[in-house]
Amino acid sequence: MVSAMTFHLTVVSAEKQMFDGRVQKVQVTGSEGELGIYPQHTPLLTAIKPGMVRITKQFGEEELIYLSGGILEVQPTGVIVLADTAIRGKDLDEARAVEAKRKAEEHIRKAHGDVDYAQASAELAKAIAKLRVIELTKKLM
Repeated sequence: MVSAMTFHLTVVSAEKQMFDGRVQKVQVTGSEGELGIYPQHTPLLTAIKPGMVRITKQFGEEELIYLSGGILEVQPTGVIVLADTAIRGKDLDEARAVEAKRKAEEHIRKAHGDVDYAQASAELAKAIAKLRVIELTKKLM
């Protein structure tokens, strides 16, 4: 039996390497929208928005990793995700994410000026992304 086509994926953050192995596909939110990366994808370099990378491993198992942002590079030899911050879905703290979301919403209500509002909006996007990763990780377990 022939196994599904795969490619090599590396996910690293400033702190550590989060994933390194063969995968069937990768889903991530780039600056231009949702991206699905499959074997033999066209070379690509794009910014990543706060959210998650959904990894379908070589034998079909899924893993979710929260990304605070970063860069995605697709080359013929493999795919690299360089994340500002990366946290495995199972390692996220739901209570802290809920509190971060509440604080960001409060910050938005009290924002005075474009800079405050933009910073609060970015904080809110990150908190919502963490909560979404937590929710989806629970479904995988």
